[in-house]
Amino acid sequence: MDFVELEAIEGLRWSWNSWPVSKSEASGLIIPLSIMCTPLMHFNELPVLHYDPLICTQCCAVLNPYARVDYQSRIWVCPFCYRKNPFPKSYLGINENNIPAELFPTYSTVEYHLGKRGLAQNPNSSSNFGNMSLSSKMPSFSSTSSSLDWAGYGIGPAFVFVVDACTSDEELEVVKNELLHVIAQLPETALVGLVVFDSMVRVYDLGFGECCRVVMFNGERELSSEQTKQLLGIHRMKYQAGMVHMAPKQGFLIPLSEGEFSITSAIEDIHSSPQVMPGHRPLRATGVAVSVAVGLLEGCLVSAGSRIMIFTSGPATIGPGMIVDSYFGNTIRNQRDIGNGYAPYYKKSSEFYKHIARRLSDSSIALDLFACSLDQVGAAELRAPVESSGGFMMLTESFDSDQFRKCLRHIFSHDEVGNLKMCLDATIEIVTTKDVKICGALGSCVSLQKKNGSVSDKEIGEGGTYMWKLGALTDKMCIAFFFEVGDEQNAQPSSAFFIQFITNYRYGSMGIRKRVITAARRWVGNHSPEIAAGFDQEAAASVMARLAIHRAKSNFSQDVVRWLDKRLIRFASKFGDYIPEDPSSFRLATNLSLFPQFMYYLRRSQFIDVFNCTPDETAFFRLLLNREGVVRSLIMVQPTLFQYSFDGPPVPVLLDICSVSPDVILLFDSYFYVVIHYGSKIAPWRKLGYDKDPSHDSFRKLLEAPEIDAEQLVSERIPVPKLVKCDQHSSQARFLLAKLNPSVTHNSTYTQGSDIIFTEELSLQVFIEHLQALAVQG
Repeated sequence: MDFVELEAIEGLRWSWNSWPVSKSEASGLIIPLSIMCTPLMHFNELPVLHYDPLICTQCCAVLNPYARVDYQSRIWVCPFCYRKNPFPKSYLGINENNIPAELFPTYSTVEYHLGKRGLAQNPNSSSNFGNMSLSSKMPSFSSTSSSLDWAGYGIGPAFVFVVDACTSDEELEVVKNELLHVIAQLPETALVGLVVFDSMVRVYDLGFGECCRVVMFNGERELSSEQTKQLLGIHRMKYQAGMVHMAPKQGFLIPLSEGEFSITSAIEDIHSSPQVMPGHRPLRATGVAVSVAVGLLEGCLVSAGSRIMIFTSGPATIGPGMIVDSYFGNTIRNQRDIGNGYAPYYKKSSEFYKHIARRLSDSSIALDLFACSLDQVGAAELRAPVESSGGFMMLTESFDSDQFRKCLRHIFSHDEVGNLKMCLDATIEIVTTKDVKICGALGSCVSLQKKNGSVSDKEIGEGGTYMWKLGALTDKMCIAFFFEVGDEQNAQPSSAFFIQFITNYRYGSMGIRKRVITAARRWVGNHSPEIAAGFDQEAAASVMARLAIHRAKSNFSQDVVRWLDKRLIRFASKFGDYIPEDPSSFRLATNLSLFPQFMYYLRRSQFIDVFNCTPDETAFFRLLLNREGVVRSLIMVQPTLFQYSFDGPPVPVLLDICSVSPDVILLFDSYFYVVIHYGSKIAPWRKLGYDKDPSHDSFRKLLEAPEIDAEQLVSERIPVPKLVKCDQHSSQARFLLAKLNPSVTHNSTYTQGSDIIFTEELSLQVFIEHLQALAVQG
């Protein structure tokens, strides 16, 4: 079974592709029943339908190829709840030779483009098969009845830029230039706001044309949403039935078409704050700036998709959200401080940002963080609102870098038609058959706490719901959903079960779209060999990685490693083929054999072993692992290594110290770093410039090949990885050596001339030997 080909059709990777019919058997699988779902995965041939979907009146599932259709009676039977639903009059011409696209057997994934019409429609309302229905309403997917959908009036999306004025003049000039470039790329209907902060927070009144006018906020004072609105003069208007809803009159968030000159003038007016006292850090009120930006969007009734983008160059030192005080004698918290409770501001700041995360979710806002600093900025505390809202995080050393420019411009890129390639205000809904229960999700989403008969009492991650909210969504973002078998156990072996993912989102200039993925698998009997045959070890490794970092939020790293080891031992004992008490007889089937290796690299990765990583770096690494798909997350856990030599084309080699050789070039990809490693013989030839000699053309080609491949890896990935070029035995070679399997160490008795790694860590071979010895004990 080719799971990659299935993913190209469905956008799904299942840890188990055959599910046992009993709950007890499913619980004994060790690896949870889970699906890695990429809701907006790019498909080469995605059916696009310009009419409303047909929805089951009982379970709200969308019409799909697995529905049974009675063409004479014009009735379709829902495969999830078996409810009979009539086709509307617009489907009058339906027959065996004329069926809508959503019933094509090969179209298990379809997308409905509904334009600037809402999705909150009556399931019983008629859909037009081939013609647009105009009866839909236009509220935000999860907005309250009193909030206003700007998209219905052709305005949106909204962007609030939050700029750190404590940044140096040179760095701030780069930020301003990039913001001006972004403004030039925005559609005229986009709403723009500007907040600048140091020890005070300044909100620009962009609608005031006579001069530059700002509203000042004290950076040490925590403000509620209502207080922010009152100080800005933005009051929630009371609406009466039958009256047209109008946006409150204000100048802090204005359409680009009405104030492009004032917006660009305000950006150009930003200046770096005066120099701080010697021995002190700049006074930054990052938390208040974020809170005020959220309050601005809440007060302007923007609930149809918006982004707050923070550009900062240092830690918050005053007010809510601070991570350290301004005196340099007090160091910024590290991993040990947080673990031992010696970080005085960490807990309070984390709680403050969790409250911000809830406000972001309620108002359909995504929070992005661009932190360009040699020091920590507080990304560990900010991770909760950034991750839960589906926002973007980037940590780098300077704004004046290709990494920053490329990442920011990628967010504001356009499609072939010229619309912003930006998906905002998204919800994901799951519909399942009766015997499948939903446990929860791990990823960049928030539970909406909506329950029905398909929701399990057991919660994993964001659970207790069948619907989740995301402020922003990309075509690469992946969410892990967890399931369990129901208690009633009415399923029969060989019968099919179905799971449907319904993703509602606003695209570009607020056009509404609905992506529907319907997948089917089969129940199998208890202890059936089909269970192990349907195991996807790559998807399972990705799921276990997410579960591990989820546990790491409330457990020490050693406890997480023990939990992983216990799971792996039980897995090997259950699915291995061996003679009891004989480790040498232990074997795993081909489709299970790499799973222990994945777990070995996971337990020693930077996601679990946080030694030599700052809390900000750990938050950044874990956030990205929690949102990437199976292939990319596996590269993070177990990097790839390619060898280039005179002997032939590049070949993949083992991630082992034995692969390091003097006469080869290695290309190492750990997702965050791309390393070109030159052997000790190749390096001096390169320094002497032999590649520039026409008589050494083969050497020139050898040097060019890994550089071309590395540039391709860097160009295709967001956030942009750091490219490192190093020679064997140089200091920069540590980026490669730290990830290699230490099969040869200073304790080895026979090295065969190989490089060695100075470490006390177990090698992969010793790890597997210990696993086999423990697994065969039963």
